[in-house]
Order: sequence, then structure tokens, then C-alpha cells
Amino acid sequence: MIDSLKIYLNKTTETATLAFFRLAFGLMMLFSIIRFVSYGWVEKMYIKPNFHFTFYGFEWVKPFGNFTYLLFFICGLAALMVAIGYKYRMAITVFFLGFTYIELMDKTTYLNHYYFISLVSFLLIFLPANAAYSVDALKNPEKAFQRIPSWTVDVVRLMLAIVYFYAGLAKLNSDWLLEAMPLKMWLPMSSGMPFVGEFLNENWAHYAFSWCGAIYDLTIPFLLLYKRTRILAFLLVIIFHVFTKMLFPIGVFPYVMIISTLIFFESDFHKKVLKKIFGLFKGNWHLFENGRVKNQEFIGFEKLKVGFIAAFMVLQLLFPFRYLLYPGELFWTEEGFRFSWRVMLMEKSGYTQFKVTDAITKKTIYVNNSDFLTPFQEKQMSFQPDFILEYAHFLHDHYKKTGINDPEVRVESYVALNGRLSRKYIDPNVNLAKENESFKHKTWILPFNDEIKGL
Repeated sequence: MIDSLKIYLNKTTETATLAFFRLAFGLMMLFSIIRFVSYGWVEKMYIKPNFHFTFYGFEWVKPFGNFTYLLFFICGLAALMVAIGYKYRMAITVFFLGFTYIELMDKTTYLNHYYFISLVSFLLIFLPANAAYSVDALKNPEKAFQRIPSWTVDVVRLMLAIVYFYAGLAKLNSDWLLEAMPLKMWLPMSSGMPFVGEFLNENWAHYAFSWCGAIYDLTIPFLLLYKRTRILAFLLVIIFHVFTKMLFPIGVFPYVMIISTLIFFESDFHKKVLKKIFGLFKGNWHLFENGRVKNQEFIGFEKLKVGFIAAFMVLQLLFPFRYLLYPGELFWTEEGFRFSWRVMLMEKSGYTQFKVTDAITKKTIYVNNSDFLTPFQEKQMSFQPDFILEYAHFLHDHYKKTGINDPEVRVESYVALNGRLSRKYIDPNVNLAKENESFKHKTWILPFNDEIKGL
């Protein structure tokens, strides 16, 4: 076992594969940031709102007003520097910190692919992605290597495989497979599409999409790994993500996944692409055919780094299963739902009416949520318990400043999940202002009184 591990860790591969991923990742991130700013979303989501929903433990992460644009500029500049491999280690570190800070500024904007980008950029800090086809290696030939340890490429492939495979595991539930939910609700909305639109109202199509989606996610990492099926697998990747992009408003995620899966291809492909791209610019690009091998030395910092990355990947394998520590239905309570690659698994909508009561006079005020929240924030808050709790504390603090004595905050909340009838969600007798956020189970979430079988 130990000998096999040593043999694997000493295997090498062409640096071009990781260099290609660095270039592609950096350019994709630059495009994403430019797109985000150009659509006016910085103003809409971070500057304009008076209140921001925060992640537990990161309440200190706040937008900087108009200076938030500067954060996006720094992040975009860092992405460009990553792409060309200039001052790479500093650039990828700045990008990771900047992008993750942006992700943490408002929980309302959480998306799985933002989380994926943070994880990949964190991994890239420790990988020699600038050892070839980079400004760093061009300026300093001592940093140029034709071959690097294979594990530095495999760890990125593993991260991608986790995203796909765990998304497939999450689809192995009775709502998705036996009820075709929530696709049965979503697909008819796109029935106006040319060619396939007429089929999107058909019951058989809803089940076909559900089952094919689960099979695709579970098998695509293995099809990409196997050389004989790789081209077919990549074609499936393109078809799947282009089609989902046409059906659902999921931003740049399909493009990120399509380009990222190219890392599964042989290094000859990456080398040809890089030679064509960098051949357009002046430079001694033959420097990267030097035959130099970046050997793995298992002493000191290098040994610590490999151990740290191994522990990090084990965490990625285990962390999505933390929901097993909580009672109740995951889709209902959402405790352990985020950061677990559960992509587009449910249609949830809610109604929340907050009332604030003076603890002494018992005078009650009914809150108009639109006075404090944007429409998007209000929609997300209405069916997510941690949002509801944080907003309740905000209301407590706000009304306390207006002179109400120790405001008590209660809520009439109703939620509908995957086509089921709306039912009461939060115990209306609980004063949420006295409940604190933690990793413990939220006992004030009312029972689901139904069962969704599966993982």
C-alpha cells in the first residue's frame, strides 16, 4: 500500500495539461467577472440592498459600498494574471481571497458553481500551474518544467469528478426518480422552445430528463477518465450543459464545466492548443520543451503540502454527507444542504409574515418585508430557515432602535415543496429573536410530515 502510494506520487505528466487549465480557468473567471459587472449586478446585489444575509461565522464579511467595484476589479486583474501566469502564486491567492469574499458577502447569491470556483482556486494555490506557458517561467527559466507530478493534475480531475458524482447521488431520491419532480414543474415553462418544446409538456419527457440527468452525473466522470469513451463523454458534456443552459437561467456554470472537463484529455491535446495560442505572441516558447522534471521531494514543506491537500480532498468527500447528522427531511430543513453539490433538486416557495411585538405593551406591528429586502432577497428568505432567523434578528435590532421594548419577533410561515400543498413551516409561537444561529438542529422548524426516500 505505502509502496504503491510512493510510486504514484513519483509519477509525472506533461506540464501542459495544468498550464492549459490555468489559462482556461483564468480567462473564464475574467469573463465571469466582466459579465457580472456589466449586467449591473454589483449595484443590484451588493450596493443597493440595505441588508445582506450572511453565512454563519462570516457575519463580518460586508460589501464596501461603491468600493465594492474595486474588489471586483482586483479580482478580475488577478484572474488575468492567473491566465497568463504572471506572478502566479500571488495572483491565484488574491483571486481566491477576493472571489471567496464576494461569495460570502450575501448568502442570497449562493450558487454551487461559485463554491466550485472557490475550491478550485484554493487548490491551484498549491499546484505548479505556472511551470510552463507562463510569463513567470518565460522570465525565469529555473521555474520552467516540462513534466510535473501527476497528482497535481489528478487532484483537479478528482474535484470535478466529485461535483458530478455527488450531484448524481443527490438525484437518487423518490421525488426526482419516481415523481420527476421538480422537472415536471420546470420543463413546461420552456415549451415554447423550437424543435423540442412540444415534448416538454409530456409526462414521459419529464421522467426521461430526470433519469438521464441522474445517469449522466453518475457516469460522466468515469467516461471521461476512460480514453476510449472520452470523446463521446465530452460530446455528452457539451450537449448536457448547452441544453440545461437553454432551459434554465444558470449563468456561466455550463461553460465553466464544459471547459474544465477538457483537463481529462491527453496532454498532447493541451500542448497543441497552447502552442497555437502562445505562438501568436513573441517569446521563447521552446523553453518549455526542456525535458526538465519537477520531482516531488517528500521533505519539509513539500511533505506538509501533500498531506494538507490530501486532507482537504478527504474533507470534500465527507463534507456533503454532514446532513446525516441532522434529523428531519433535508429538503425541508435544508440543514446540510448547501456546499454538497445538490444542484437544482427542488422547487420551493414560501410565504412569510413577520410580526414584531413590544414585550411590555404587547403592541404588535406587522412587517412589510419589501421595506427592508429586495424582491430576490425576500423570495430566498421565505423558505430558508437560516435566512428567516437572521432576518428576525435584524427586525429585532431595527425595531428596538425605534423605541419598542425588547421586540419579540414571530412569523407565520408557509412553504410548498416540489408540488406539494403549502404547509406551515415555522412554529408561530417561537420568539425568533431569542433563538441563536448555530450548527445545531433548528427545533422551531415544524415537521415535514412526508417522506422523500433516497440519499
